[in-house]
Amino acid sequence: MIKNKENIYTKNIKNLIEQNIVQNKVRNIQKEKDKLYTYWNIGKEIVKAQNEDKIKYGNSYIKNLSIELTHLYGSGYDQSNLRRMKNFYICYPNWAPVAPNFITWTHIVNILPIKDKNKRNYYINLVIKNHLSKRQLKEEIKNNAYERLDNETKNNIELITKEETIDIMDFIKDPLLIDLQELKDKELNEKALKKAILKQIETFLLELGAGFSFVGSEKKIKVGNKFHYIDLLFFNIEHECYVAIELKIKNLKPSDIGQLQFYLNYIDTEIKKPHHNPTIGILICKKNDKNIEKYLSQNNIKITTYKDKNSEI
Repeated sequence: MIKNKENIYTKNIKNLIEQNIVQNKVRNIQKEKDKLYTYWNIGKEIVKAQNEDKIKYGNSYIKNLSIELTHLYGSGYDQSNLRRMKNFYICYPNWAPVAPNFITWTHIVNILPIKDKNKRNYYINLVIKNHLSKRQLKEEIKNNAYERLDNETKNNIELITKEETIDIMDFIKDPLLIDLQELKDKELNEKALKKAILKQIETFLLELGAGFSFVGSEKKIKVGNKFHYIDLLFFNIEHECYVAIELKIKNLKPSDIGQLQFYLNYIDTEIKKPHHNPTIGILICKKNDKNIEKYLSQNNIKITTYKDKNSEI
């Protein structure tokens, strides 16, 4: 009887601790959001002050403001940070698109030096959709994720809200970066490429984009009396569709497209549920051939290439 009581007490204690952990996380998220909103408003006031009387306030305004705020409220209000707040407001005069809870001031500090608006928007969208940490964001910027989008996508990127989705096909990068360091002195074949991807599957999922979950490799399907094997199969939770990936270590051939389309048709007919969206395919090859790609009539296939993450991007 005492043992049961002790178990109940222990359970209650654990519940209290877990509730406190959750509440602390909620408070920290709200604290970050409040800080971001405060800094945005400070930037707004700085812009208004300098615009009101350029002769009176001019460049010296931020310098004098920094001295006063640092004296009153401590560190965090040096000239560099105040200029970031000003730039933050100038870049995003509308607060709503940058309001999602998981964007922090640290994210913004890493994004603000980017001059191109589309590029800034792309990385903020990545943070929103993938809940990127500061380290992950810096890695995406370092790996030139934006530069690996197609030109049409790069020239038309708007900030998304938490409820919006992005077109999965537009945001597949080219090339996709894969760590092939272990294969440096070995023969690269499709099996070895697949093995390298599986070994770094979490990184590869992030490289693909938002909402991907791994289903399996060498997915066996039977058509008639013959078995076929899909290299990699994923499911995208946000778009509610299967994503089949075919790996080719050589340049693109027309037969590669036909093979992938065959897999997509099979999945749509035999595997996907009625409420799922049509399956899409990603064909990853050594080198694309635009002369072949221009005759690609299927809008559910994306052709991209792979590159060693350790080589110069």
